[in-house]
Amino acid sequence: MKKRNLKIDVPWLIYDGDCSFCRLWIERWKDITGEEVRYEPFQSLDKLGTDPERSRMGQEVSKLFPEIPRENFVKSVQLILPNGQVFSGAEAVFCSLSLAPGSRGRLFWLYQNVPGMRSITEWLYRFVAEHRSGLYRVTVFLWGKDLRRPTHFLSRWLFFRLLGVIYFIAFVSFWLQMGGLIGENGILPVQNFLQVVEDNVGSGRYFSFPTLAWLSGSDTFLNFLGLGGAFLSIALVFGFATVPVLIILWMFYLSLVTAGQVFMSFQWDILLLEIGFLAIFFAPLQILPRFSRESPPPRSILWLFRFLLFRLVFASGAVKLLSGDKTWRDLTALSFHYETQPLPTPLAWYMHQLPLWFHKISTVFMFTVELAVPFLIFAPRRLRFFAAGSIAFLEVLILLTGNYTFFNLLTLILALLLLDDALLARFFPKQMKEELIGKRERARSFSFGKYALGIFTAVIVFLGSVQLVGMFSSSGVPAVQIVRRIAPFHIVNNYGLFAVMTTARPEIIIQGSNNGEVWEDYGFKYKPGDPERAPPVVAPHQPRLDWQMWFAALSPYEQNPWFVNFMARLLQGSPEVLALLDKNPFPLEPPLFVRAVLYDYHFTDFPTKRGEGTWWRGELKGLYFPSVTLSG
Repeated sequence: MKKRNLKIDVPWLIYDGDCSFCRLWIERWKDITGEEVRYEPFQSLDKLGTDPERSRMGQEVSKLFPEIPRENFVKSVQLILPNGQVFSGAEAVFCSLSLAPGSRGRLFWLYQNVPGMRSITEWLYRFVAEHRSGLYRVTVFLWGKDLRRPTHFLSRWLFFRLLGVIYFIAFVSFWLQMGGLIGENGILPVQNFLQVVEDNVGSGRYFSFPTLAWLSGSDTFLNFLGLGGAFLSIALVFGFATVPVLIILWMFYLSLVTAGQVFMSFQWDILLLEIGFLAIFFAPLQILPRFSRESPPPRSILWLFRFLLFRLVFASGAVKLLSGDKTWRDLTALSFHYETQPLPTPLAWYMHQLPLWFHKISTVFMFTVELAVPFLIFAPRRLRFFAAGSIAFLEVLILLTGNYTFFNLLTLILALLLLDDALLARFFPKQMKEELIGKRERARSFSFGKYALGIFTAVIVFLGSVQLVGMFSSSGVPAVQIVRRIAPFHIVNNYGLFAVMTTARPEIIIQGSNNGEVWEDYGFKYKPGDPERAPPVVAPHQPRLDWQMWFAALSPYEQNPWFVNFMARLLQGSPEVLALLDKNPFPLEPPLFVRAVLYDYHFTDFPTKRGEGTWWRGELKGLYFPSVTLSG
């Protein structure tokens, strides 16, 4: 064996430069190890080239490692350490990766110490070496031709701007209705609610019902929360003091969700809170917005967002099958959905007219996206892109056919985080693309709060996993009690809309009268009422009273205490409550009597719509709420 004459300062990894598969993965390892390992093709031993500098280096390589037979370089990669040690095959791979900055060498330790690990990984290495041509095509299909670790500066930048827009929509939408819903003269005054909580819960009320409204339940303070959240949302859009702004936004919206009672009990409200909470740990640490100085996105939090997207989409499909609902299992659910959903759009009317076979195919597509595609969130890069596109396509279809406020937008910004800078850069200005060049090095070395974030990530994954397991366990999971304990803060939540498909559409029509004989209809702004009025497009705004009317129609009024309060406010002529309605048939003074009748509503068909101009047809079913008066 020839003795090496020259010393080396860093480990050298020698690989087959003619192998496309090898070159792809070497670029990946270079990105991981940085300057800690030097990578050279073994062909430089033979083919020095015409460049003088390269030729000098090639001669240097041939003098450095004469002790390694050339056939060894052909068979596998060779890692040469400064102390003279030589590793090959899988051992060389694990050892080189253990030299990466911040690495603790766990994979190399497993290779050396776990029984069977050495033989298994070396067999896998030989298998890969023998099938490099085919695996190159597989690699390109799954990852593309750039295997460097992806960065997410652009996707995070876009994510926070869109999150700011959604926060703005959520705050302004509720603020416009707040007085009539939970204000001092509203349907469910928050002051009364908090007094009941205090009387029944006592000292534990602050944890069980977290809201800043404990400081004051006045309309002035509620307006402060609503408008304050809106202004802070604008600051988030422009990137000012992102972390402090996110903390306050989360606190303000949590306060309104708690104070909003039944009117703020929707899945998009708690989803916004869960996303907003994780966003605090994902944000760049800076006061003034400057893209070039943004700290790298923590990878652990990025994967928490992806885990949230997985839970959200997968649970939406799973609850439909777990409920045992016949219409989901026989694939007929969508033949009812467009007509019976809370607030359909005009397109929903046209979708409802399509044949049953189309609805069944659509249901199969939906189950595929909700039950199979979520697993691709954790797959290689290009499969993640496919998952993002599939989920986004489904969400856009839902958005076009139903008014689900900002729920679809929240799902879309989560899907956005499946994309990386290499894909998004083509859509950004040249200056931002150039600023990405220096960010890759900082992304490699970033370690701020790494261990704290690791613990936080483990806790959230545990709690989220408990939620998922709890869906499938009829006997319950002991750890669910932990989740229930923190449930008021909506840090980790259960999701899943339309577990049971509603196959009929009962509609409540509220009426007033001054003599108990002649009744006049109140009109709502968005929910079905007038058969000639087209279904509206109102999202991302949510008319929360209209939504609650849909839920109220599915059960007796005795199960909806807020509805009784609503009727009382109509008798009192509350201006704040009347502002939530489109038509008040008693503009001068409130009626002496109010009641509610129940109709069965259906979409019309093409001939009826052409002939009569009606979108709906209704059949009177009976009385929903009896005639009442304040004096009786």
